[in-house]
Amino acid sequence: MGSLEGGSATPFKRDPFLRSASFTGRSDRNPFLQRQRSRFSRFFLFKKLDYLQWICTVAVFLFFVVLFQMFLPGSVVEKSIKTHRDEEFSSGDLFFLKEYGILDFGEDIRFEPSKVLEKFRRENKEVNLSHAFNRSRLRYPHKKPQLALVFADLLVDSQQLLMVTVAAALQEIGYEIQVYSLEGGPVHGIWRNLGVPVSIIQACDPADVTVDWLIYDGILVNSFEAKDMFSCFVQEPFKSLPLVWTIHDRALATRSRNYTSNKQIELLNDWKRAFNRSTVVVFPNYVLPMIYSTFDSGNFFVIPGSPAEAWKIETLMESEKDYLRAKMGYGHEDIVITIVGSELLYRGLWLEHSIVLQALFPLLEDFSSDENSFSHLKIIVLSGDPTSNYSSAVEAIALNLKYPNGIVNHVPMDAEADNVLTASDVVIYGSSVEEQSFPDILIKALCLEKPIIAPDLSIIRKYVDDRVNGYLFPKGNVKVLSQAISQVISKGKLLPLAHNMASLGRATAKNLMVSECVEGYALLLENILRLPSEVALPKAVKEIPAKLKERWQWHLFEPVSNLKNLNTTTRSYSFLDNFEEQWNRTQLERSASVTAADDSFVYSIWQEEKRTEMENARRRREEEQLKDRSEQYHGTWEEVYRNAKRADRTKNDLHERDEGELERTGQPLCIYEPYFGEGAWPFLHRASLYRGIGLSTKGRRPKADDIDAPSRLSLLSNAYYRDILGDYGAYFAIANRIDRLHKNAWIGFGSWRATARMASLSGVAENALLHAVQTKRHGDALYFWVRMDTDPRNPLQLDFWSFCDALNAGNCKFAFSEALKKMYGLKHDLESLPPMPQDGDTWSVMQSWAMPTRSFLEFVMFSRIFVDALDSQMYHEHHSTGHCCLSLSKDNHCYSRLLELLVNVWAYHSARRMVYVNPETGAMHEQHRFKNRRGHMWVKWFSYSTIKSMDEDLAEEADLDRSLRRRWLWPSTGEVFWHGVFEKERNLRNQQKEKRKQKSKEKLDRMRRRNRQKVIGKFVMPPPDDDMRSLNTTVLIGNS
Repeated sequence: MGSLEGGSATPFKRDPFLRSASFTGRSDRNPFLQRQRSRFSRFFLFKKLDYLQWICTVAVFLFFVVLFQMFLPGSVVEKSIKTHRDEEFSSGDLFFLKEYGILDFGEDIRFEPSKVLEKFRRENKEVNLSHAFNRSRLRYPHKKPQLALVFADLLVDSQQLLMVTVAAALQEIGYEIQVYSLEGGPVHGIWRNLGVPVSIIQACDPADVTVDWLIYDGILVNSFEAKDMFSCFVQEPFKSLPLVWTIHDRALATRSRNYTSNKQIELLNDWKRAFNRSTVVVFPNYVLPMIYSTFDSGNFFVIPGSPAEAWKIETLMESEKDYLRAKMGYGHEDIVITIVGSELLYRGLWLEHSIVLQALFPLLEDFSSDENSFSHLKIIVLSGDPTSNYSSAVEAIALNLKYPNGIVNHVPMDAEADNVLTASDVVIYGSSVEEQSFPDILIKALCLEKPIIAPDLSIIRKYVDDRVNGYLFPKGNVKVLSQAISQVISKGKLLPLAHNMASLGRATAKNLMVSECVEGYALLLENILRLPSEVALPKAVKEIPAKLKERWQWHLFEPVSNLKNLNTTTRSYSFLDNFEEQWNRTQLERSASVTAADDSFVYSIWQEEKRTEMENARRRREEEQLKDRSEQYHGTWEEVYRNAKRADRTKNDLHERDEGELERTGQPLCIYEPYFGEGAWPFLHRASLYRGIGLSTKGRRPKADDIDAPSRLSLLSNAYYRDILGDYGAYFAIANRIDRLHKNAWIGFGSWRATARMASLSGVAENALLHAVQTKRHGDALYFWVRMDTDPRNPLQLDFWSFCDALNAGNCKFAFSEALKKMYGLKHDLESLPPMPQDGDTWSVMQSWAMPTRSFLEFVMFSRIFVDALDSQMYHEHHSTGHCCLSLSKDNHCYSRLLELLVNVWAYHSARRMVYVNPETGAMHEQHRFKNRRGHMWVKWFSYSTIKSMDEDLAEEADLDRSLRRRWLWPSTGEVFWHGVFEKERNLRNQQKEKRKQKSKEKLDRMRRRNRQKVIGKFVMPPPDDDMRSLNTTVLIGNS
């Protein structure tokens, strides 16, 4: 939010009327007196007041300056903040603004969505600049923009009324809408009558939710109670979708202070992540974004207008109104006047209240005919915080103005505000602060059919006509205010004119700001949606029919039988309680599971280590026992070194194979499913025929035999090329040293988005495809199961090149032609394209096909050269600006839509059979038969010998120019191989062999030439002692 971020004071603007003038002298030493004198000088100099009123006002002013400084709301704010945090909600939610030092006398705070507006201006400027690039871009309006509306439930409430009204207007200007809800409800039938399909889904559990959110151009999430759905939108590939989050009440802002005080930082950060994910967070008034400033990340926006207050009053029975009045102690003859004002608190508030009370003072004369008649006049000052001592200030003001005791009372602005307004007879708006939207408190009063008297502020004057549906008076003019009061109340009773005025006011408030709300949402979507070139632009906002902007769609909710006031505040707090309980339970389970997993992991490691030690000990004993029984050959050091290196090379190839991998080994076909992010997990198959390949290491499925594409092709570690290549990144990764990964004769690829569209192969179709592959029914063929003529992007049944142009802003043929010229090195202008005739057959889309592995390698060889030529043509413009000629706006997937159709061009012109497989029945129909292709195929340009020679030329260039540091995509997309590589490897091996021989020879020479030390003497070991004793014994026997 640009308004409060970083404590910046830029958006906090003084109202020109309330700005203090600068004086010198004694006023410089007391700035508070200076501001009061400035306001009063303007008040008395420009307003014609009689002498008596001037004396009274000066006396009141001096009295309050000396005596009631301690009662100012600004002085008690700091005392009340701490105790108020324990309350659920009151106007004190704005007290934290006092810490900024900006709420003072005569000042107001304004919310300005500066960051959002600046973002809109910058993007519009970039769009205008993009049209000035080399190629013009065209839009093909073949389909309507798609919107998804997400609700927590479909119960009858004001939020549903608002969104039904907005959706009806959006449909009228060209949007198609789909509603998703976590729970059902009576509004399901209302949406159905409006022509909007409704789907009931579970929370974003990968096992339950199977919605491809990429088919929508924008998502509108209604209320924070739909928070569970954000787990879908924070994951790839749905992370970049435009998302508008509408928040209607203050419950979360109030509860967030408890999170901070209770040190629940992780829970608070969880909510912040949802706010940060939203493209725009929309509020119905300008006070809510200030209250939610804790969550502000610069994406707050206000679209004024909501039927919430009118809805609440419509469901309030007349008997309940009488009951509330009696409950508060007011009789039928009592006249209750309520003074209200701005929700923002500032030091000048007491002065405005004193001015209104002074204007009401003449009413005492109307109640002076009877001694007890004073009890029939009741004045309520509705403002402040329950914990503040502002009531004492109000009593002092009333006492100073000589009001009798019991007439003037103060009621804090909390949950009792609705009851006070319901029991009131007249409502006076006393604040002179310029509001950015019509005050909610006045909307409540108008809906309750109460006569209102308000200053002629610009926002109020816009909707209230003087003496028609309310009374207006110049702000600060006590005399005109007194005259307006006298025209409403006379002789202790409301005049009939006041009743008529209140009746008209209710009709006005029931449909207040409908036009601003409807047009606000339409303009917001116009600014944040970046529609593809095949999607039509919606109509201009001014073309919305007037009947859809004049009133809320009340008539659609009349048939609903249970139309009653569901307490949305209670529902909100109940949801927050349940959410916190579930979140705490999840955290405990997660920590417990982590601990248990750690314990089991440590125990398993200990067991494995123990078994290893026992096995090693047993092996050592056996070796020691056999050591003396067999002849040991230790070999040379070179042999030991070679054996160690061979063991290191094979160590990484040893892994335990799961059942799926073992089953795939005996199958003729393996279908790979590229994906990026956790959002695609629910759409991936787990059968042995399929295998996932993750384009990012972070988003891989756990406990699945998926391939890590970046580890096989380092180019995919670059996010730019990972996004721009799309599924072709997976093709290149698998083709890179394919013999180490793919052992099957056939290879296929399937799109998870085709699975989301229910266009993937059924079990019957899978068996039919496997049978055709095993029996070689069509030979070297391309099998595909998603056809172009049924694609939602092609409702007009366009031909191949027209459809490609529609997907690529009208520049598909140009880009393809330029890439071919770059590939084949053609210098002259080549305006013709490979013909793709419209012969009644169809083509493959969504990259779901299968072909022989050998043909796949040939296709990848062609694709690498084509992508390199395309990249050299578009890289500099796209990488520097984000724009390319194949898209109308910034697009990370610039030419992925062109590559989607490339396999058709290659298969057609390389003379491959093209066979369509019905994904439900498995029936096969050959497309574009050879007899119809004669004279149309460019076999020479797409033959294997031509592509192979081009590949070897590029490999030789890359191999010879390794020292040149230039940007070149082709060497990074796969293997660099040509016949010269054999010679280089053989020469390298011979050089290494000669080097080893030379080292061995030098070693032997050193051993021969080294000096040997001569033997100094010869040691003769004496005989053992036993032998000596036996020898002596023998000698003695002989002598004897």
